[in-house]
Amino acid sequence: MKLELLKQLNAARRERRACVLVTELADGAQRFVAAQTLAGDPLAEEIDAALRAGKSGTVERDGAAYFLTVQVPPVRLVMIGAVHISQALGPIARIAGLDPVVIDPRTAFASPERFPDTPVLAQWPDEALEARPLDRYTAICLLTHDPKIDDRALTRALSAECFYIGALGSRKTHAKRIERMKAEGFDDAALARIHAPIGLDIGAVSPAEIAVSIAGEIVDALRKKPQRTERA
Repeated sequence: MKLELLKQLNAARRERRACVLVTELADGAQRFVAAQTLAGDPLAEEIDAALRAGKSGTVERDGAAYFLTVQVPPVRLVMIGAVHISQALGPIARIAGLDPVVIDPRTAFASPERFPDTPVLAQWPDEALEARPLDRYTAICLLTHDPKIDDRALTRALSAECFYIGALGSRKTHAKRIERMKAEGFDDAALARIHAPIGLDIGAVSPAEIAVSIAGEIVDALRKKPQRTERA
């Protein structure tokens, strides 16, 4: 591998940017492809599929074979609210390969005793997310039912490239949330990114069932190929 390619891969890893090293098997020629510049590559469709799957492998195009070495950042799950749903969702997320963290300024809830296997930050979301910026490989769930807490995280999420934004609450609650975000200057396209009510519609009732529905929706958002209407 050329030194310049190695530098590009290392830089992408440090900056949490997804990329692929394309190796032509016939002659060993290699090139670096960043996810952000994918559209102009002749293997754009194959690379896009590999990035969504997060797996390296061999592909063919026009009689030539290529090996795609996929490098994607660890997927993070930010849970706003040290609540019962978070207690169930943290372990599920870790089993699914996500890197979970709970953020809640209420110290009575945000304690290591309640979350023995999940990091907990007893901070306001805007403070905590300043040190852990949101990016396109981050999913965020707003779970407190308290706009004073949730909205601080939501404004940051809408300004970032999070692949998933989910918010707990009824449709009536969400309508009020939308009004507040419009007052903050967000348009309909940005607000359409919010999954609310949060989670897949599987009839979940208990915190554990709701956590399962949220985890399923996150995986769906991460791996599913966008439909034609979504791309449009």
